[in-house]
Amino acid sequence: MAMFRYKALSAAGENLDGQMEAASAEEVIVRLQDQGHLPVEARRADEAGGEGLSTLFKRKQFTSAQILQFTQQLATLLGAGQPLDRALGILLELPATPEARRVVERIRESVRGGTPLSTAMEQQHGLFSRLYVNLVRAGEAGASLHESLRRLADYLERSAALRGRVINALIYPAILMSLVVGSVAFLLAVVVPQFQSLFESMNAELPWYSVLVLEASLFIRGWWWAIVPALLGLLAWGYWRFTQPAVRRAIDARLLRMRFVADLVAKLDTARLTRTLGTLVRNGVPLLTAMNLARPVLSNRVLAEAVEAAADEVKTGSGLGYALGRQKLFPRLAVQMVQVGEESGELDGMLLKVADTFDQETGNALDRLLAALVPLLTLVMTVIIGGIMLSVLLPIYNLTNQL
Repeated sequence: MAMFRYKALSAAGENLDGQMEAASAEEVIVRLQDQGHLPVEARRADEAGGEGLSTLFKRKQFTSAQILQFTQQLATLLGAGQPLDRALGILLELPATPEARRVVERIRESVRGGTPLSTAMEQQHGLFSRLYVNLVRAGEAGASLHESLRRLADYLERSAALRGRVINALIYPAILMSLVVGSVAFLLAVVVPQFQSLFESMNAELPWYSVLVLEASLFIRGWWWAIVPALLGLLAWGYWRFTQPAVRRAIDARLLRMRFVADLVAKLDTARLTRTLGTLVRNGVPLLTAMNLARPVLSNRVLAEAVEAAADEVKTGSGLGYALGRQKLFPRLAVQMVQVGEESGELDGMLLKVADTFDQETGNALDRLLAALVPLLTLVMTVIIGGIMLSVLLPIYNLTNQL
């Protein structure tokens, strides 16, 4: 017998965290299910639960794209009437990397030993998220595993598409910013020093802005070896500060008060929340449990806290739409659509429609933001580079007039 730590959700949607003595993690899960709880995690108490810095550089055994492909293929095979063991055996030959094949092999061996698929996935050291595992578990309980996997694959595909759209929208501004920094560094380190020797030989009296540019050039050429480590250290410090809960929450609260950013953040997280809730509820997961599982998918901590507060109101009998509307942080259209879904008895379908609507709204907001951001960055680049060039050309022009 060994001591296991577990995390679970009660029937009322409350988070449970404790220890239990058992022969295996599977026994812990069975006991929790017998008590009416939804198991989330079960591992030996002496196993390290945190992630060290080394995991940042460790190659993932299963990428997001591979998990999506695995889910789609498994859903197709099960839907075609293949037994789970045979379906996993077929999928064992498909992954392109040895690491992915080992993951599928471990899952298959666990299933062959009588372990449920959800538990076998849960044992893969965090490769499958809590939401993923619980959707599979709900499918097993409802004897509709292939349907749950199909909906899960659709959820993963749409979530990846939304994430990809956000990333693609940020690529061009990032390239422009890199060009600005690279151009300024080249001018100060290579071009400006050519003029400095000219000014010194002619004992020219320079205006303040030219002196400032020359001093910046001298600093970069003399301290370039310290600037790069300092910038890397500053980035590392900023990342560490960003991971602190209080700092992260303050930043998230600030984003929700910014005029042009707040609407985009609210729409993005609303699409994530409603798609996750709709998928969970459609697979038979109770609403309160679904809200607890959906909360971590939100990128904004303040909105996540609002979902937690809404879950507390739902516990007392309030409707989901009313509870979300009371937080005054989610778009009114989304709240109203959720209320209509509750009144018509089609909450899961309406939640997915809300997600589709705000996926499109997010795309439109990103397009508008990009349309304003790109000209602004171009203007900034033009002003900075033009200012540097004028600071060295104007003194030459004045010297030419004097001669």
